[in-house]
Amino acid sequence: MFSCKSKETRYVIDKEDLYAWCIVPYDAKERSPEERIALLKTLGFKNYAYDWRVRHLEGTAEELRLAKREGIEPFAIWMWVDGKADKLDTLRWANQHMFEILTEVEYNGQIWMAFNDNFFVGLTEENSVHKASKFVKYMSRKAEKINCKLALYNHGDWFGDPRNVMEIIDALPEENLGLIYNFHHAYGHTDDFSTFVDDMIPYVWAINLSGVRKDETQILGIGKGDYEIDMLCQIIDAAYTGKFGILGHIEDEDVRLVLQRNLEGLKEAITVQ
Repeated sequence: MFSCKSKETRYVIDKEDLYAWCIVPYDAKERSPEERIALLKTLGFKNYAYDWRVRHLEGTAEELRLAKREGIEPFAIWMWVDGKADKLDTLRWANQHMFEILTEVEYNGQIWMAFNDNFFVGLTEENSVHKASKFVKYMSRKAEKINCKLALYNHGDWFGDPRNVMEIIDALPEENLGLIYNFHHAYGHTDDFSTFVDDMIPYVWAINLSGVRKDETQILGIGKGDYEIDMLCQIIDAAYTGKFGILGHIEDEDVRLVLQRNLEGLKEAITVQ
């Protein structure tokens, strides 16, 4: 449930539409799958997106099965594409192994894919779109074979600009693609966010919230920035009806405390019910 008619109106978000994000590699306590699922239940999350590193692959199948049993929906899986290691039709071992795990557990959610900027070194705008589109099509078809959908995660640099992501999606009208928009990568969008938000929202499947300051790359808590509440209002006014991510993206802290702070920061600005 959302309501935001103007900056003066108090916005409302249903807690069912909140999910935890960046809680696997970013946790000073390095919780086990069992401990992580227990934490999500304690904090009242029914959804999370699964971020991972190679060291987590051994426990991924166990965690995805456990989450389902405990009524927690791991609705998205992160996948990082490195231009030096991932090639068209030949993914590096870790990404290929993740596909094998998802096949094994019969996962059928979203895959969030982001490009390392080394994928686009030396390329013109036109060539960047062309190269990315070929790879995205390959990944979309690979995801489709295991009943998953592919979303493009605007991580940073050229691929961090959602207008470039939208151009890639438009180049592939036959694919079912979404866009994941990230406030923690929006520090370069503060001057012109209002010029593209209405165009962006039809593409967006999920939005990850954080504090936003102009040109501030450090990840800030919700309510600690200068722009995030106004941006959230604009997003809701643009008729967005998807989910919102609550970040645990602080490497040297207990992720429970980070999630709690962000939930509290969100509640100070809006109503969560």
